[in-house]
Parts: sequence; structure tokens; C-alpha cells
Amino acid sequence: MSRTVFCQNLQKEAEGLGFQLYPGEIGKRIFDNISKEAWGHWQKKQTMLINEKKMNMTNADDRAFLESAMVAYLFEGKEPEIEGYTPEKK
Repeated sequence: MSRTVFCQNLQKEAEGLGFQLYPGEIGKRIFDNISKEAWGHWQKKQTMLINEKKMNMTNADDRAFLESAMVAYLFEGKEPEIEGYTPEKK
């Protein structure tokens, strides 16, 4: 049986993640409060950000930027700025 969480991003009860996908306190917060569906939405936006900004994940500054964008998207409802992308209306 899958576990459910009240997803802070989608503002509804939804299927939770199967395990903690991100390390540390932020990872625990994501595991406890973000659904599989919302995480999937973030992964798509993350890919677009990495490609558009030509990020290098071995670069600490790029990782910090991406983590900041992730927290803002998942917990504060802030869409990342991706050139040429218009987010769907919720």
C-alpha cells in the first residue's frame, strides 16, 4: 500500500514518495510534504533549467541555484524562470 501525504505544492492529499530522494533536512521535508506527482513536475522543470542555463552539476554554485529554485517551486509556489516556457494555469 502506498503512503499518502498532504502535498504542500498541490494542496491536496496525494501519493507520497517511496523513499527520500534528496539528502539532508530539505530531503526529509520533501519526503514528508511533497507528492510523487509534484516531484515529477519539479523534475521536468529542473531538466529545463539545467539545459537552458547550461548548468554543470559538479559546480557548487549551480547546485545551490538549483536547490534554491527547487525549494521555491515545491514549497513557495514560485515558478522558475525558463526562457520560452509558459507554465500551465493551476
